[in-house]
Amino acid sequence: MLLLKMTRTCFVMTALFLFLSVYSASLWPLLPSKQLAQQHHLLNASYTKMVHTNKRFWEMLCQKVRVYSQAVMYSGKHNHNDPVECCLGKIKDASQLRQAFKLLDADFFNDSKILEMAKGAKELNIPIYRANRKLVARENGGLHDPSVLVFNPEWTGEEAQGAPKRFSCPTLSGIQKPERDEDIAFMNVLELGHLIQTKQITSQELTRIFLHRLKKYNHVLESVVSVTEELAYDQAKRADELLGQGIYLGPLHGIPYGLKDIIAVPGYKTTWGSETFKDQVLNMEAWVYKRLKSAGAVLVGKLVTGSLAYDSIWFGGRTRNPWNIEEFITGSSAGPAACTSAGMVPFAIGSETAGSITYPAARCGVTALRPTFGTVGRTGVMSISESLDKLGPFCRTAADCAFILDVIRGKDPDDLSSKDITLHDPFSVDITKLTVGYLEDAEMEVLQLMGVNVVQFKLNYTVDSVQGILNLMMDVDMLAHFDEWQRSGQDDVYEAQDKWPPELRRARIVPAVDYLQAQRARGKLIQEVRGNFTVDAFIGNATDWERVCMGNLVGMPVIVVPTGFKSISDPPPANSRRRTTITTGIYAPPQHDHIALALAMAYQSVTDHHKQRPPIDDLGPDDSIPSHSELCTHQDNSVFKKQGFQDAVELEILEL
Repeated sequence: MLLLKMTRTCFVMTALFLFLSVYSASLWPLLPSKQLAQQHHLLNASYTKMVHTNKRFWEMLCQKVRVYSQAVMYSGKHNHNDPVECCLGKIKDASQLRQAFKLLDADFFNDSKILEMAKGAKELNIPIYRANRKLVARENGGLHDPSVLVFNPEWTGEEAQGAPKRFSCPTLSGIQKPERDEDIAFMNVLELGHLIQTKQITSQELTRIFLHRLKKYNHVLESVVSVTEELAYDQAKRADELLGQGIYLGPLHGIPYGLKDIIAVPGYKTTWGSETFKDQVLNMEAWVYKRLKSAGAVLVGKLVTGSLAYDSIWFGGRTRNPWNIEEFITGSSAGPAACTSAGMVPFAIGSETAGSITYPAARCGVTALRPTFGTVGRTGVMSISESLDKLGPFCRTAADCAFILDVIRGKDPDDLSSKDITLHDPFSVDITKLTVGYLEDAEMEVLQLMGVNVVQFKLNYTVDSVQGILNLMMDVDMLAHFDEWQRSGQDDVYEAQDKWPPELRRARIVPAVDYLQAQRARGKLIQEVRGNFTVDAFIGNATDWERVCMGNLVGMPVIVVPTGFKSISDPPPANSRRRTTITTGIYAPPQHDHIALALAMAYQSVTDHHKQRPPIDDLGPDDSIPSHSELCTHQDNSVFKKQGFQDAVELEILEL
């Protein structure tokens, strides 16, 4: 109807224009010469205006005819069972698509081009999308078919020649086995290794101690998904048999540990912390598990991950902080951090995409290393982002972090991002030859007294969208690994509806062009950080969100180090032993993890913050929180419900 009216209007205007032209021309000979000139001038102006008006009407008419003809093509025969064809078949006007184009920040096309794009998407793009999903996206988690686009964090271009040189792990002497199991549980890995090597304790005895603690404290902390008891005793028995044959595999021989439950171990559930996958058993050995098993370590538990590696909420509850059990942990490696802090394991392996090592370590007061991107292989590990995910150790000391990193690093043949990164021996670094920058929020003044050249420092860069770059990239990458999860509606039963579900819905409409622009902006950030990193390392808050995002985008290592304690907020009147831990981060350039480790080891050699034990059993005589024994009599945590405890107020940021 609109086209018919426009057509009629154009014909009427054209006819009127022709009539007036002929009529006015017939009158010109009857006019005096002066009036003729004036009339000629007026008619010329009117003629020109009418020509332009008429031309515009005809152009509009032709445009509408083209658009209408394309829309008619969609309204003809189509498959009513195909939602795409049904949708396009109902489109009669490009304005119906323009609103969608606004969500893509791409509503600058005219109507004809929009409908042309819709037709091309239907006929060409969508069949390709569906074919690709059929090939690689049927399974969730990103365990297979990794992207061939590989992020390389290195700055120097230095390539490892042959197998990487191993660290010179220090040897201990004079370490005696404590009488109490409690004291054994809080020894560091090097000390426990010495007890095993000198046969003061067997791996089976040590395994029994930590299995007992996992069961004893899990009801309080909600930090363990699966206790791998049968496997643990089998591996411990094997370690003892090898030692009896004179075979010692190294510092991890017979040492118990835990894995974040995004890491696959055959025969045991790998739940990813999610109700949807809580019965999932992956019959594959993660690369990092293989490395630890070959070093003689004993797996005693699969530890809590926030659901799909987001924050600390999982299908079994929410993990609590051993230093203040009224408080929840922030970050998805909550289980590894809580269990290490509480002496439930000597060390654990966690992961970070955007803060999931740094935040839990800082909250629980443990030493933890986020290594250079690509240092540790990720085969068999649930993937969020192939260019951001990293695995790293939670330990009691920086020295433990160093030799555990030495065991698990190296080229994983099935992880394209992993490589044999050249790392120098952190036990051989002369810290007096280092220049270390102190940021305004640094907490580690004692290093200057140890001969380190300390300078005031600020890492400058002009990229002002660091947090946005990380969030956009991470969400799109995550959606690629959980496409089927979203399409099948499983996000509707996700444990925390304000986290992954809305983020991944937004990710669905991120244009590929803008995803690549974000990658280019990341490259610009890396170049600027590299140019302004004028010190050997710098020290500052490990949980500053801008710094967390920047460090993960660049791929730089950081080690979180306990530096003190302060009173909890709103404490009981007196005598509570609960504390808030204070930590700091030591940052180094990519592939310079040894620098950060050496500085952390130096700091811990003259301080004892990392040796303190959280007050799980002894909160203080005037503390209103129930004792551990009372909590353990209510395995469903009903004590917490009866006491009416309020969730700790936490800063809601993206911790993954």
